[in-house]
Amino acid sequence: MTATVPHFGSAPSIPALRRPLAAAALLAALVGTVLGLLLGGAGPASAHAALTGSDPKDGAVVATAPQEISLTFSGSVALSDDSVRVLDPSGERADTGAAPRNLQCGSTMNYSVPLRTGLPDGTYTVAWQAISADSHPISGAFTFSIGAPSGTTVALPADAAGGGLVGALYGIARYAAYAGFILLAGGAAFIMACWQRGAGTRPLQRLVIRGWMTLTVATLAMLLLRYPYTGSGDLADAFDLDGLKAVLDTRPGAALVFRLLLLGASALFIAVLFGAFAKHEDGREKKNLTVGLAIAGTVIAVGTAGTWALAEYASAGIQPGVAIPVDMLHLLAVAAWLGGLTALLVALYRTPDIEVSALRRFSRVAFGSVLVLTATGIYQSWRQTGTWSALTGTTYGQLLLVKVGLVAVLVGIAWTSRRWTARLVTSGADAEREEAGAEAEVEFEEAALVPPPPATEDPVRAAQLARQRAAMATVEKKRIRDADPDRSGLRRFVLAEVGVAVALLAVTTALTSTEPARAEKEAVRSSTAQTALPAARPVNLTPSFDTGGRDGRGTVRTEIDSARTGTNELHIWIDSTNGEAMDVPEVRLAFALESKDIGPLPVIPAQVTKGH
Repeated sequence: MTATVPHFGSAPSIPALRRPLAAAALLAALVGTVLGLLLGGAGPASAHAALTGSDPKDGAVVATAPQEISLTFSGSVALSDDSVRVLDPSGERADTGAAPRNLQCGSTMNYSVPLRTGLPDGTYTVAWQAISADSHPISGAFTFSIGAPSGTTVALPADAAGGGLVGALYGIARYAAYAGFILLAGGAAFIMACWQRGAGTRPLQRLVIRGWMTLTVATLAMLLLRYPYTGSGDLADAFDLDGLKAVLDTRPGAALVFRLLLLGASALFIAVLFGAFAKHEDGREKKNLTVGLAIAGTVIAVGTAGTWALAEYASAGIQPGVAIPVDMLHLLAVAAWLGGLTALLVALYRTPDIEVSALRRFSRVAFGSVLVLTATGIYQSWRQTGTWSALTGTTYGQLLLVKVGLVAVLVGIAWTSRRWTARLVTSGADAEREEAGAEAEVEFEEAALVPPPPATEDPVRAAQLARQRAAMATVEKKRIRDADPDRSGLRRFVLAEVGVAVALLAVTTALTSTEPARAEKEAVRSSTAQTALPAARPVNLTPSFDTGGRDGRGTVRTEIDSARTGTNELHIWIDSTNGEAMDVPEVRLAFALESKDIGPLPVIPAQVTKGH
């Protein structure tokens, strides 16, 4: 037996069929490497970080101008050189313009900005903007006063970071990207796992190709809008080459570029699926081609899902090593269920010859997807909320409850659809017999309506008549299928499922741009704790001493005010045994923090009065 090199549309030989498997293995290795590089930088952080403190704090009145402003965040953030601006009462810059300095200590994310010297009294405004570790922009502003509060001419933008027209366009692109991935991955999975003959039908081909086009356009739009979305908010900056270069240096930008590369690979997958695969008949060659396509399609789908998980919520917060694969499984299960559901709806309405066995196989796929969604959804809900009260007390929790309700409705409709599918399976044999009889009747009617061609008829005319008979047979077959009450009932319920799925996707997209409940609660707790600090009483200690000799005994009263992060005053009073102030030859003082291996740091106290 000799092996020949196959051409497009011919039956491939065994050596040729090994090439798709080798290519799929190479693609899997490439995707795994890139995902590993992206994952390598994924460290613990609080998703959707928030400002939890500042020095001076919001609304504080300080006696003298501070040398710097410090900001504390609940998680990792990215700050540019102009992320923090301090404006004086007239709106002029009061900071030196230097880049924020990272003062991180352990899990505390603290940044400081130096101020100019000689600042006059009045009310100052601190405006800040940053990018959270989950890729979302955050911003805010607060005021403090030097000497006494005063009027200010500072006018801050009304829109928060990520809002306005650019934010709306970015949100639309994010929604379109999710929808495109669901149609692309779910539609292809439906063809490969449930109805392989569907690869040759135009409606399903258009569905998958439109999903690919939607995801590609949305990804390009997100890449261009990323810079104005996280920065100026000006739509014209979408074509700023320097801004685009800055985006490519970030993890979200790298994830979008990697997604575009995978979309290039998926274009080749689609070409093979709707080309050589669709034209092959059942046999050993098609089985081998099916294995190669299944491996390549799985690798592409997993890699594409990873571009979301590695750049957004899953990569930030607690347990990122667990959350990233769980998030990928969740998205893949959504695509298999909702994308397959859309493909089934198209097949039921636009293709009259879908087999009952395909419905039965999709029913099993949908059931498995729901189980995966339930398990991964429970974990994600716990990770982003943390407490039961967060479900009703935060915006994220309320949206999550709406999502859970929509999923429950969707599962209820799907359960009813499974009953209709069971009825179709039960009546499948009878339906096939009826269709065979109907086809025979149609052929008889066609024979009566269309006169037989004369022996000398033109071949072109004969071909036209054959196409007419085929079209009439297809129309009649679709009419018989549409008249089937079981199939009509299934179509109605599948259409209802798709309608609920569209709303579910909208809520899911809103969740991706909402601060997680756990981060919101943490920010509230930190803000409350900071507000309560100035009201705390100074720390007082009164140890005794005995150095021997005359006047060698007494007490040392110490007071630390305000006993919190920032400027503190330490007062020392030395009293004799009778309670009178006494001078001593020497006072030695040192600070240390043994838990951080800091110190001792010697300090020479300045004498104020006798014994003080």
